[in-house]
Amino acid sequence: MSHAVLLTCALAGHAVAGAALPVAGMVDAGLVNEEAPVQVVEVKGNREDDARLAPGSDARALPGSVTTVTAADIASINVGRDISNIFRRVPGVVVNNIDQGDTGNGFRMRGFATQGTHGADTAITIDGVPQNIPSSQGGAGHGPAFLEWMTPDMIANVDVIKGPVSALYGDQNRAGSVVIDTREGGAATPSSAALTLESYGGRRASLTLSNDFGDVRSLLVADRYRVDGFRHGAGNDRGNLFWKLSRTLGDGVYSLRASWYRSEYSGAGYLLLPALEAGLDPHATQFDLPGFGDARRASLVFNRRPVSGDAGPFATVYAEDFERSRAITTSTSAHTYGYDDRAIYGARAGNTWAFGDDAVLTAGFEARKDSGDAYRRQYLRLQPSANYINNQDLDLLTYGVFVQGQYRILPNLKLHGGARYDRFDYTLVNRKLPAASTDYTGSAVTPKIGASWQALRQLEVFANVAEGFRSPAAEQISTSGSLGPLGAPGGRINAGIDPSKVRSHDLGFNVRPAAGLAVSGAVYTIRNDDEIVNTAPDVFVSSGQTTRRGFELDARWQASRALGAYLSYGRILRARLDNPAPGAGARLSVPEHTWKAGAQYRTVLGAGSLALNGDVYVTAGNPYYMGTPLRERGMPTYVRYDLKATYDLGKLQGSLWATLQPHAFASDIAYGTAAGLLVSTVPQRQAGASLRYFF
Repeated sequence: MSHAVLLTCALAGHAVAGAALPVAGMVDAGLVNEEAPVQVVEVKGNREDDARLAPGSDARALPGSVTTVTAADIASINVGRDISNIFRRVPGVVVNNIDQGDTGNGFRMRGFATQGTHGADTAITIDGVPQNIPSSQGGAGHGPAFLEWMTPDMIANVDVIKGPVSALYGDQNRAGSVVIDTREGGAATPSSAALTLESYGGRRASLTLSNDFGDVRSLLVADRYRVDGFRHGAGNDRGNLFWKLSRTLGDGVYSLRASWYRSEYSGAGYLLLPALEAGLDPHATQFDLPGFGDARRASLVFNRRPVSGDAGPFATVYAEDFERSRAITTSTSAHTYGYDDRAIYGARAGNTWAFGDDAVLTAGFEARKDSGDAYRRQYLRLQPSANYINNQDLDLLTYGVFVQGQYRILPNLKLHGGARYDRFDYTLVNRKLPAASTDYTGSAVTPKIGASWQALRQLEVFANVAEGFRSPAAEQISTSGSLGPLGAPGGRINAGIDPSKVRSHDLGFNVRPAAGLAVSGAVYTIRNDDEIVNTAPDVFVSSGQTTRRGFELDARWQASRALGAYLSYGRILRARLDNPAPGAGARLSVPEHTWKAGAQYRTVLGAGSLALNGDVYVTAGNPYYMGTPLRERGMPTYVRYDLKATYDLGKLQGSLWATLQPHAFASDIAYGTAAGLLVSTVPQRQAGASLRYFF
């Protein structure tokens, strides 16, 4: 990013949209200066709750639990360095970055992603482009999502779909899917420059340039962020650049966007809870040896979508250069260094047909080619050694077809159905154990059915039964044995391994019991009949059934144009291996209880308008195992408070925010080990200020 761009970012705030109230309503109520350049938030594919019975292909038409996060919502959240914070208010979802640099964005939902916090088992797409990286070795495992290339200024709309009910999304769609749309330039997005200062040396400069060049809408977002970190030896230096051109032609909107991202970071690792309780400094670095890593990512994406409504053709074509490394501290002198260098190409196309007001049908195909290097290597005293955990040359081809339809058979009853067929053609060259090099072919068929019923005028009931899948990882198919050099003898091929499939059952409701009050909830059961586990060295097989069961409740209250509040509770009743190995713990390490609550108040103050937001987030009842033999323990309850005040005056917008995490050693980022609980300690108090100038 050029120095000239940074110098223009003299004023700022990373939250640019208006609050979660209609702009027209705020003007009518006298809460916004009519002459101020108020942000107009464009929400694509969103429906009012009382229109959910209308057949459609968007997320809100699904017979399932869907939460929409708008640009206005994001503007009122303390996003800071971690883009995962945009999901803070989504019921039952535990989302975080593990505070070790740009290592991925954890997305734990409905008892999944138990083997880390990097987003596996939730299919995430941005403008139709899959974000999950299969067989990643950059310290993140199989199917992680890396969203750090995005900033809040780029996002128009997010739909979080619980469960694999949508046939439009494939690999990793077991807990559900996340659909993100980026913003467009032009009248819907004002230009602005912003500056943010935070605790622990955090500083951010950002620039948003929105223009119309004839019929072409242009949006350019540039962002530079640096932070020293709460822990000794931790820090991050990140740059993001995004440019999107859009034009409406006939009945379609065509767009071309390019993005570039780079990051260099260091991470302080994890600390044992018993050591912290005995007096270890929470700022300390694991083994006094920080981890480190960097990332580079560049992409080019073409999209075509219908101008309005559901009907019409859609298409996405993309190319991406993806490079990422992460070194994880393992002792006072050693790191495990993971590295990915991948070229990714793909396309997606299809059509949606509307048959009057009673039926809609979507059909399409997609293909993705992912090729390059993926390895994990031992580093000693910050230098690469000759020993590898694995080293593979990957050539991964995935393609599939999907169909999904809805039909309203009665004025108050809508049926939903869909199915996918996905196939995997892999060529895996194992450089560590050449004898384990192999080709692999597999496939998965995942059907979906559901229904929505308007039982009463203000009450909708829905149900669905759906299957989802996760592809096998390269290291499961072509195993690499224990630590050693390249070209060693031996190796095992598990070419008969199948994709891991789940079957999910949902029953839920949406109700409006009073004016301004909306309540929703769902109960679910998810069974995985072929959970893939490592049963012996280099042997990955189906372990039998695992079960996840729970419920979620969410209440949203808009008391007036000035005051709103929300409260949600997620409870996991069962998340366990049904047939655990002897001596192994059966319960999966996911929070049993997840509470979220908050409120927003807006008022006129002097010549401008003031918005106040407060949020509370609690997770509790998270089990882990330690000791020999293993004993079940419980992680400390984690509590987080977020406060934010935003004042708009003419073309200026200023914000003050604070995050409080009062429990000294509690964190929603922790791992159980035989030696005890490993935690990534967090600051008990953080604060920041931002100023943005609209032009």
